[in-house]
This record gives sequence, structure tokens and C-alpha cells, in this order.
Amino acid sequence: MAKEPEPNEVPEPRDNPYLIGHEAAEKDYLAAWNGGRLAHAWLICGPRGIGKATLAHRMARFALKQGGKDEGANDMFGAPPPPTSLQMSAEDPLFRRIAAGGHGDLRVVERGWSDNKQTKRKTVIGVDEVREIGGFMSMTPAEGGWRAVIIDAADEMNPNAANAVLKVLEEPPRRALLFLVAHNPDRLLPTIRSRCRRLDLRPLKSAQVTLLLGRYRPDIKSGDVSALTVLADGSVGRAIELADEGGVTLFRELMTLLADAPRLNISRLHALSDKVLRGDAFRTLTGLLTWWLARIVTEGARGGLDSLAEIVPGERDLARKLMAAASPAAWAEVWDRIGHIARRTDAVNLDKKRSLMLMLMAVENAALPGKAA
Repeated sequence: MAKEPEPNEVPEPRDNPYLIGHEAAEKDYLAAWNGGRLAHAWLICGPRGIGKATLAHRMARFALKQGGKDEGANDMFGAPPPPTSLQMSAEDPLFRRIAAGGHGDLRVVERGWSDNKQTKRKTVIGVDEVREIGGFMSMTPAEGGWRAVIIDAADEMNPNAANAVLKVLEEPPRRALLFLVAHNPDRLLPTIRSRCRRLDLRPLKSAQVTLLLGRYRPDIKSGDVSALTVLADGSVGRAIELADEGGVTLFRELMTLLADAPRLNISRLHALSDKVLRGDAFRTLTGLLTWWLARIVTEGARGGLDSLAEIVPGERDLARKLMAAASPAAWAEVWDRIGHIARRTDAVNLDKKRSLMLMLMAVENAALPGKAA
């Protein structure tokens, strides 16, 4: 049985009947189905947290729901009108079976677990996870219709896994569909990309992120919703992660600290650095720092800081001060250094507090008089 979602819990893609913002991609898929031009492999691309995997499950459910009907099939004695939507009720028996992992014609491939307690996933999808895809897709559908495989996410496959999937794409089985979710499709083999029908999903609009936050996190204050909508850059998944990790508070404290540049307040520096020792705060805070630096460098290079929409009061003045202290190229180097420290800290388990202080001191150093490039 599928687990009933807790209040305010975001459904997993397999049991989420709700999706907004990607109507154009759904229309493309339906047009291919109704026109008898259904590709055997679909590459669904876009930033994290915008609904790519949810769309892949909608596409797979739709095909499985059609049973033995061919795409574009017509009946001379009065065919029903072609389907116009991928929407399926969560109460539909097929939907419930898929949500419970009980449909024999669907496989979902994800990164495996790195521990027996299933608390942390591996960093890549290995060949063991994809080894059976070819055999599964080549089998006669158990329910007389289609077989479908979803790989989430395909750009997380290691080289051996990618080559195994390529072999399937080179000789696609009949009545089988492969859906590849990709956050960064450029990491995929060109030969994989060339054998797929590609759907590029755009980040969600601000109003859509706000709507989804109201659906999944209705208790968030309106001011925080506005801040999260900007910080998330069109990703509701990112917005929810930030909400759960106290991202708005962390961002406000980060802006307060940086406002003292070029000489950061030592007490505030230590107080903020102490917070990265809990939960995912280090990842959240370093992500906010690199995101914000990229934001002001991009806007500064365009000469648009005067129109920068403030997430918190004083942000625009801070951005002006930092951009006046050093060139966009110099700040880009700071951004790169911070990213390097963050990746190394995660890779070899360095001291998070010390790493964050190094990042913030890199900002301080770039803002010092005489450092402008």
C-alpha cells in the first residue's frame, strides 16, 4: 500500500497527481501520441526541483493507462476523441498501484542506498542499477500494453551505467518507453542525447512557486514566501528545502554580516559560522552565498543594480558597495573559490565552521580598499 502523505508533505513524483508550469511539454507529448509519432526515449531537462520527475511519471502513467491501444490509433466506427490531458486522479486504481510500486510494467531507476539503514544515497547511479533495463523493456508487457522505465536522474549515471543505457537506445524494444530525467543534460553522452526526444522545462514563474508553497507549506509567513520565491530561482523544490532549513533567516543573517564589509564583525562571523554545524545548514548557507554572489555579479555586469529587487532591506546598497570594491571578474574568482571550498569540505569531511569562515574572509578580502581589479 502507498503511504498516505503527512500534512504539508510534498508527494514523491510517483504519487503526485499535481503539476503546473509545464503544459507545453505535456502538449508536445500528447501531440506525438495522437499523431502516431511517439518517440521511444524522452529526455526531460531543466533545473532541479521544478517537476521533471513528476512529469516523467505522468507521461509513463498515461501510456500505461492506454493499455493495448497504439498511439494515434483510430477506429473507423467512431473513435473516441483523442486524449487532451495527462491528468489522472490519485484515486484511479492504476495511479494507486504505481504509487505503491506495484505495476509490473514500470521500473524507476534512482541512485542506490549507500548504507543498510537507507539514510543516504550513493553519489552516482551505477551499472548495477541499470543492468536489467534492457531485459525488462524487451519482455512482453505484463498487462498487454506498454513497458516504461524512468531514470531519475540520468546525468547521475557513471560511465558504465551510461554505456548500458546507450545499448538499449541503439536497439529500442517495441512498445517500450524510456524517460530520462536530467538536471544537466550536457553531462550525458552525446550519443544518448541524440537518440532521445528532448523536452526542455523552464523554471517555474514566481506566481507558480508562490502557489505551490501555499499548497505544501501553508504556515509560512507572507514575507518569507516572497523571499523564498526569489531565492528559489523558479524551483519549488529549492524553495521548500530553504523553508525547512530556515533559509530566509540564514540569508538575513548573511546580509547583516556582509553589510559590515570590508571589515566583518567577528562576533557575528562566529555566531553565523556556529550555525553550520546543524543539519544541512552548511550546504544551505554556502548555496545562498554563492547564489547571491552570482546574482550581483550578473546584475552588476549588466549595470542593473539600481533595479535589483531586494529580498531583504539594504541588500541593494550592499550589492553596490561590493561591486564598487572589486570588478565582476574579481567577484567571479571569489565565487569560484567559495564553490571549491564547499565541494572539498563535503568530499573529505573538513571542518564546516572553518570552511565557512574561509569563504566569508574571501569576501572580506575582495572588499578591502585597494583590492579592486
